[in-house]
Amino acid sequence: MRLEEKVAIITGAGSGIAKNIAFRFAKEGCAVICADIKGEEETAAKINEAGGRALAIKSDVSSLNSWEELLKKTIDEFGTVNILCNIAGISEAVDIVDLTEEQFDNMINVNLKGVFFGMKVVLPELVKNGYGKIINIASLAAHVGLTGLPSYSASKGGVISLSRQVAMDYADQNIQINVVSPGIIETPILANNPPEVTKAFTDATPIGRLGKPDEIGNMVLFLASEESDFVTGQAIKVDGGWGSK
Repeated sequence: MRLEEKVAIITGAGSGIAKNIAFRFAKEGCAVICADIKGEEETAAKINEAGGRALAIKSDVSSLNSWEELLKKTIDEFGTVNILCNIAGISEAVDIVDLTEEQFDNMINVNLKGVFFGMKVVLPELVKNGYGKIINIASLAAHVGLTGLPSYSASKGGVISLSRQVAMDYADQNIQINVVSPGIIETPILANNPPEVTKAFTDATPIGRLGKPDEIGNMVLFLASEESDFVTGQAIKVDGGWGSK
């Protein structure tokens, strides 16, 4: 029970990596706010059925008002918040010449501004508690060049820079802020790719296979627990060695 009596907000918890992390946190004794733009209730329902504590909240991470309402509902339900996991995000492959201003702005609004809003709104509560953890999700694309992802790469690079800066501002207040950069992970979105694309990703990963959601969850769980109290301002790649080539 590494997160016993803790309360976590997890964005994007309706699917993929965030859904996996919500289940992992609940098994470790954490009360979980499953925030998702679709208002997905399945994750929270399964956690509660298994004896955990969870609440599903429909939330748009690109809206400051939505974040403020999310925090209010969290405190109304569980009294406080100790952990924030900014995982919700979008991706779109468009060459920079064809990329529209609207597409670029949308990527920044969700992937980067969503992280900014989350930290802006939740940090005062962590400061009040005298302790807290923030884990933001970036991407391998923030560290290496991946074909056709200019706006996505820019947004995730911004997540790393913003997280490192804010981590320094709050390090002396017992709040640790870190980033996890996943490589190519087996998720439902990846399954939509043609087989040759998946094979190319696998061949490019030095470890010889794609990552599993649990392997991202392991790192996020470590960073959310007291085991990582001396770790802050880090961008940790979990990518099978790709980013080290």
